[in-house]
Amino acid sequence: MLIITRKAGERITIGDDIVVTIIEVKGSLVKLGIDAPRSVSVHRQEIYDKIREQNIKASEIDESDLTIALSIINQNISDGDSK
Repeated sequence: MLIITRKAGERITIGDDIVVTIIEVKGSLVKLGIDAPRSVSVHRQEIYDKIREQNIKASEIDESDLTIALSIINQNISDGDSK
């Protein structure tokens, strides 16, 4: 981890197209401005964690849904054989 000390108004550049500007420092809070291309996702860590959690949940397979899908497929195959 690179640790950099900056004052309000100063910037940090990441790569060629990401600029982080220190907007304000109040006590233990730091307000940042982030300029990045639209193709780069920028999230607070707690939001990013929730997104990852939801993506994991969405990718889990529900066995009952799979059983229903297989039943429908088998029924369609059977119906096709009888024609």
